[in-house]
Amino acid sequence: MTRRQTLLLCAVGFIAAGCAVGPDYKRPEVSVPPVYRAADAAPPVAGAETFGALEWWSVFPDPDLQALIRTALAQNYDLRVAASRILQAQSQVTIARSLPFPTVDARLEAPYAGFAGSEDRPSTFPDHSIQPQGGLGVAWELDFWGKYSRNSEAARADLLATEDARYAVMATLVAQVGQAYLNLRALDLRLEISQRTVTSRIQSVDLVQARLDGGVAGLLDLRQAETLLYDAKKTIPDIQRQIEETENFINILLGQNPGPVKRGRPLEQQIAAPTLPPGLPSELLTRRPDIRQAEQQLVSANAQIGSAKALLYPQITITGFAGAGRATINGTEFGPFWIFNALPAISLPVFNMGRLRANVEFNEARAQEAVLRYQQALQQAFREVSDALIGIRKRQEYRQQQELAVKTLQDASQVANMRYAGGVSSYLEVLDTERTLFDAEGLLVQAKLDESVSVIQLYKALGGGWQAESPKMAAGSQHISSE
Repeated sequence: MTRRQTLLLCAVGFIAAGCAVGPDYKRPEVSVPPVYRAADAAPPVAGAETFGALEWWSVFPDPDLQALIRTALAQNYDLRVAASRILQAQSQVTIARSLPFPTVDARLEAPYAGFAGSEDRPSTFPDHSIQPQGGLGVAWELDFWGKYSRNSEAARADLLATEDARYAVMATLVAQVGQAYLNLRALDLRLEISQRTVTSRIQSVDLVQARLDGGVAGLLDLRQAETLLYDAKKTIPDIQRQIEETENFINILLGQNPGPVKRGRPLEQQIAAPTLPPGLPSELLTRRPDIRQAEQQLVSANAQIGSAKALLYPQITITGFAGAGRATINGTEFGPFWIFNALPAISLPVFNMGRLRANVEFNEARAQEAVLRYQQALQQAFREVSDALIGIRKRQEYRQQQELAVKTLQDASQVANMRYAGGVSSYLEVLDTERTLFDAEGLLVQAKLDESVSVIQLYKALGGGWQAESPKMAAGSQHISSE
């Protein structure tokens, strides 16, 4: 092959590299509702500021909680694993991008040949020879049908998918730390209520004991008062157990060993119902990292179809060697001399028992699965937002009614104790109202917690929580928190 023919073949290879077989990616049709169910009656406005677009440090106002989240984002093992997968995907992109280019290897060899024991060989036939030579070997498969370009496209999509997976881990981690911290503050409030109730019931036992000593109360009243006291006391160790377990869980999220957790604002001052609208459902396609991840996985699966189809067509390869050598034959040296050879080759699959065609069908089925998973992820996202919206509204209503119930029971408890102290009623009335009030106060704490958790769930469902702080802002926030 002449040099002109070689250059022409190389030029054809470069031009044909853009002729990739297989389908080009196109976002599949999805059914996107115009508004979220349970959303406000006002129609959403495209481009307007929404709750999901807020940075996480704007949603969680407690400086101590912000410090915990920053530590988790820096040290959490799941997040560090996700970051290492990004490095793996970056390496795969580099590998995929290198495949369309020629491979050049340096080669140094010295073949030796020796012959003995043959008396009838020609006199010109050497007894021994050695031919040292060195140069560069080249191997190049022309990407005539876009096999390597499709592989590169798939690798880039996989890289973007791993980056979005890391963002999804960040959003989940922010929500987990926030919910665990709110649960911890709720347990602190329940412990405070139990301790206050124990103190009050100790006073009630002393009062009943004094009335019993004075002959104006019976032994049954004393036992009933003691029962109330023991009921309140037994909740304290259980709540303390839950507090320590929650602290351990938070520290594991932070990538630390189990230990205490610093507290900040009380539960009521942690997080409030959002004042910003949820926005358009179509915004989830670009905001939620898990949906973006599902789409990039679809892009990768679609590109693999073209890579599989390219194997059905002829494969064009060029191998060659260029270098210099020297020969020593029977003690006589020849050279140095230049060495050059080129070997273009074309291979066409003829018979493989349908393996290549089955590989195409396999990748087409994988792409179809990726489409279904993408559509499923979208529907799940719409459901999560709608559930969170209705959860905030209804749990707010429940919390308001529970506050009224607690206030009423507090009044009833005061009246019952006054009636008992005045000798108008038995201690059974006090027993009933005190138990009901204690249970209602616990339900109120749970109602406040559930309402706050619904806000966090809405924020995560809208695609919030993965925004990264600037180093300057994070350093300033940590300084304020330490003060």
